Amino acid sequence: MKLLFVCVGNTCRSQMAESLAKNMGFEAQSAGTHPGEKIANNAVLVIEELGIDIKNQYPKSIDEINTDSFNKIISMGCGVECPNLPISEDWGLEDPVGNAIDVYRNTRDNIQLLLERLSQTQTDA
Repeated sequence: MKLLFVCVGNTCRSQMAESLAKNMGFEAQSAGTHPGEKIANNAVLVIEELGIDIKNQYPKSIDEINTDSFNKIISMGCGVECPNLPISEDWGLEDPVGNAIDVYRNTRDNIQLLLERLSQTQTDA
């Protein structure tokens, strides 16, 4: 399954989701409607805690992505709206930006649970 994770800044949740999904065997990318300049340091740290290196990832604009090739386009929960972007589901995750590292860990763990459910749904299909 090919997944696209979308949020506003593409600096925290969607970047974590991209790396976790890839680690689980999904094809994945992430993008933002208004991408920031770099991935949040705490996002990098909490993913590194799992042995995954995302230092080479960077925020990308949704305008740079061909969205037609994805099986699911998932909003991270930030009210992303693009008229030409068919959002498959919204995960409703709070943006951890500017919060303590434990908030990032909680977000990471929630993303993992959602990906596991998605993986299970794919297996059951």
